[in-house]
Amino acid sequence: MTQSLGLVSVVVRDYDEAIRFYVDKLGFELIEDEYQPAQDKRWVVVSPKGGSGARILLARAVNEDQTTRVGNQTGGRVFLFLYTSDFWGDYNRYLENGVEFVRDPKEEPYGTVAVFKDMYGNLWDLVQPV
Repeated sequence: MTQSLGLVSVVVRDYDEAIRFYVDKLGFELIEDEYQPAQDKRWVVVSPKGGSGARILLARAVNEDQTTRVGNQTGGRVFLFLYTSDFWGDYNRYLENGVEFVRDPKEEPYGTVAVFKDMYGNLWDLVQPV
């Protein structure tokens, strides 16, 4: 038996603004964007270009409880880890696109890493492993 992690849900305020952030600022691909009439919602999936790992399901908050989670899904801890083979290229492109880094690049035993915020405040590690 083999298993893999297929999707990770990120709770968002609005589908279209989230798509703009992930596609325009981070350079992700929009994999799916389909309306689900039975649930009156959209199924929106994005993925890093060329990525072979888990994808992100952009899940619009639909009630007060979910709305309180937008931007703070992990209580202020780093939530997602984006691995790259070109740290400095991605880092500089993200800065040019207005992505906010909250921890500067640092060399660690496991690779080069910096922490950025998504459009809602969720924290991400940008990592080039050694």
